[in-house]
Amino acid sequence: MNSTMTQPHQPLLHDSVVLLATPSQAWSAQNGDICAEGIQGFYHSDLRVLDELRLTVAGAAPEHIATSPVDAATTVFTALARGVDDETADPRVRVERRRTVGTDSLEESITLVNALAHPVQTTVAVVLRADFTPMQVIKSGRRGSEFAVETEQVGSVVRFGSGEVGARLETSDARVTITYGTSGGASGNVPDTSSGTPVAGGVVSVRLEWPVEVAERSSTTVSWRLTVTDPTTVVAGAESSAEWDSVVVQAGDSRLSSWVRSAIGDLQALRMVTRRRPDEVFLAAGAPWFFTLFGRDSIWAARMLLPLGTELAASTLRVLAELQGTHDVAETAEQPGKIMHELRPGTLAIPGLNISLPPLYYGTVDATALWICLLHDAWKWGMPDSEVEALLPNLEAALAWMRDYGDSDGDGFLEYVDTTGHGLANQGWKDSGDSIQWRDGTLAEGPIALCEVQAYAYEAALGGAALLDHFGRTGKPWREWAAALKNRFADSFLIDSPDGAYPAVALDAQKRPVDTVTSNIGHLLGTGILDADGAALVARRLASPELNSGFGLRTMSSDSVGFWPLSYHGGSVWTHDTAIAIAGLGREGFHTEAASLIEGLLRAADGFGYRMPELHSGDSTAVTATPVPYPAACRPQAWSAAASIAVLGTLLGLEADAQAGELRVSPLAASGAIDARGLRFAGQAFSVKVDGEGRVTRS
Repeated sequence: MNSTMTQPHQPLLHDSVVLLATPSQAWSAQNGDICAEGIQGFYHSDLRVLDELRLTVAGAAPEHIATSPVDAATTVFTALARGVDDETADPRVRVERRRTVGTDSLEESITLVNALAHPVQTTVAVVLRADFTPMQVIKSGRRGSEFAVETEQVGSVVRFGSGEVGARLETSDARVTITYGTSGGASGNVPDTSSGTPVAGGVVSVRLEWPVEVAERSSTTVSWRLTVTDPTTVVAGAESSAEWDSVVVQAGDSRLSSWVRSAIGDLQALRMVTRRRPDEVFLAAGAPWFFTLFGRDSIWAARMLLPLGTELAASTLRVLAELQGTHDVAETAEQPGKIMHELRPGTLAIPGLNISLPPLYYGTVDATALWICLLHDAWKWGMPDSEVEALLPNLEAALAWMRDYGDSDGDGFLEYVDTTGHGLANQGWKDSGDSIQWRDGTLAEGPIALCEVQAYAYEAALGGAALLDHFGRTGKPWREWAAALKNRFADSFLIDSPDGAYPAVALDAQKRPVDTVTSNIGHLLGTGILDADGAALVARRLASPELNSGFGLRTMSSDSVGFWPLSYHGGSVWTHDTAIAIAGLGREGFHTEAASLIEGLLRAADGFGYRMPELHSGDSTAVTATPVPYPAACRPQAWSAAASIAVLGTLLGLEADAQAGELRVSPLAASGAIDARGLRFAGQAFSVKVDGEGRVTRS
């Protein structure tokens, strides 16, 4: 007899509704119900607290007609309750379900609106189920709590618990029924006043039931609230930024205005702090998997947001500096001067994959150089000298890491290799297992020296040298180091081609240039590592139909054997990746190419309702009129949202030099009319207005 095994799959995300206020988030179906499947659930930190949340009126699910986001944390789900309505065609009884996620809470108010000429008597019921499944288990397509689930009811309050995590459910005027069972279903009613018995790997369901009478042409509201307590968390939510709330962009192209507005709302919801440094704000990488501090992601997002002020950059720099490596530890990939990759409350072990990362993991080859670049750029945008100077010891340690540890084999390039066998195999921003491959589709063997990492290191060395000189130390050795790196790069990375030379994505273990044409080359622009001819060749490649999908920049050229538009790093489009290339094109003077990629991102933003996902498919506009989702893409994602400000900065041609007291504005010819208010330079707010003829007014 033949049989098939169903392999667990990572949940898809593209068609779910997400609300968030870090470190909490709620994922649901479009009608608001959480249906115990896939990603759906209410999460706090790295734990799913609820896997089921269902609403009924008169014993039936209301018929959903609209989902109306209020902000990143609040949405109203509108439905009809035709089971208690009259028989006419016009619906006259509707349900307004308003859901809000707080930093440690989930709450709902459910309003029954009656437009009939007579009262309506019915029952409103909500079923919630607690399962306490760890995030990494859900990501692997599995479920089940690590610790037994416990419950206790006292009056109208129900307390859940699993391990050290607790949740408190509060309501009023509701009849409460508790049910125990396994993750596959519930069984065994328990009296209202009972204390629960622990259920290993099980679940606890609570039914809240309100008998209601809604007067004619009136409404009635019932509500409930769940609050979570988790002493094991290493991160917490942060207050929103009043300065960001003051940012308003009006443009002739309304897509830009809409993208910026939506992105700022998401960025506010992604603001976090560590428990150790509750005063230092950074941006969580993204929902659902990355609600924590990520070196690379948090740095890039802060760098893109410098036109909104230096405060986020400064606090991101400080929180990462506090965690900067001081020892050489193979298991965690820590090294002296190295900037960390990822912070978790415990070991991150993903079932089904040979990945087990320690709570504080340093497996990143680029975060250290990017930290230096952020420090330099924040200084140019007006980060106070006193704050910069306090980080000079960390700067010197980071520079030394590039020379002494980043270059592990003494060949003059920064490379990476996982020595543990259970860490990340690839440690650049393209960190999936098949992201670095030859044009014929075979995988490159490490240690790997990525092209963009050499560019970051070059830019970091020059920026670090400028900072050292400014503060009375010597930057000359680092300028010399950078010059030597640039020469080596030109000698080792360039690949001849009938279509013109181009930089290899990487050097493999044998120092051979890996010949796949990828978006990585876009990160070289604006760093200075390329000469004028090299920059022109890269710009031409980026504008080619093999890389430019019309919805943004493909991660891999479509003429490579390994290309697939739905490959995570082998043909998809990443918003932040495209925005980095756009910024480089703008700085190098390739305005036509930059404008083409900007148009692609605006087209994609419109297709995704202006909440840009982590990535989307690399399908061409010649194939589809709307962008195709990458179904497992995170959203919102910090650097995808921050890319809106990076694009705005390129359109305006912003170039900051606080030391000279200058902020230059040189808009692209394709910018059109833009009125941007609430931007910040050197601690002061400013506005920029560009009219349809390209004339600039600043105030």
